[in-house]
Amino acid sequence: MSEQYNVTEKDQSTRIDKLLTEVIEDVSRSQIQGWLKGDVILVDGKAVKSNYKVQEGETITWHVPDPEPMDILPEDMNLDIVYEDSDVIVVNKPSGMVIHPAAGHYSGTLVNGLLHHCTDLSGINGVERPGIVHRIDKDTSGLLMVAKNDKAHRSLADQLSKKTVERKYEAVVHGEISHEYGTIDAPIGRDTKDRQKMTVVDGGRDAVTHFRVIRLFNDFTHVECKLETGRTHQIRVHMRYISHPLAGDPKYGPRKTLDLNGQALHAKVLGFEHPSTGEWMQFEVDPPQEFADVLRELELRE
Repeated sequence: MSEQYNVTEKDQSTRIDKLLTEVIEDVSRSQIQGWLKGDVILVDGKAVKSNYKVQEGETITWHVPDPEPMDILPEDMNLDIVYEDSDVIVVNKPSGMVIHPAAGHYSGTLVNGLLHHCTDLSGINGVERPGIVHRIDKDTSGLLMVAKNDKAHRSLADQLSKKTVERKYEAVVHGEISHEYGTIDAPIGRDTKDRQKMTVVDGGRDAVTHFRVIRLFNDFTHVECKLETGRTHQIRVHMRYISHPLAGDPKYGPRKTLDLNGQALHAKVLGFEHPSTGEWMQFEVDPPQEFADVLRELELRE
């Protein structure tokens, strides 16, 4: 299926290879340059070179070629498996781990570890994302469900679509939230001013986050966030939208203010209906030590 991008005033005179590196996710500049040489990318229906500078009002179209098969190698990792049976695995992912291989991350991902752990993973998402039903960001820790067969994958994906999966996160955000509970109902789409970010935007995909204040600190708040939907970067975008960005968030927050490697966000609770038995299953894991250390530091500042 072809995709397209309309060049804006902000993009004026930008090299097309640089622009598309920002527009198309998980694609390197060298890949873009290769596609331009192969006439995969067209500007107003015409082939251009990598150094072509785009003009406002032009329409860039492309058809991403089928990826060349990658050798996704099993890697022996000390995965924190919370639960496993013949249908599903629940894993507690550490902060800093990428979920699946992509440009720049061909090893050390959760998928590499899962392939060493077991061979029976669902194939619905292809060879690069076996078993992956949903994702959490690289620097977010916590619970993730993985399907071991296609039937289980379809069931779990359907539950996500119907918003029946229970997903609760803990986060530390900037500022002191003045009310104990709240709901953020604001659609999310790609930020036209910075294509590597998501933002609240008219016409975006519906996104709902419920939050509860756990504890107030000086200039920070410890919160629980419950997802009703699961958009890319949803909690990070929504908390920024209400002027309480996540502490340590390199993309949506202020300059680093706490000693963190990435945003203070942990997927603590995960609940779903078992794909085969129909039994409700719910799991909970505490945040990692780094998260606990941040809370302790905030307590000492009181």
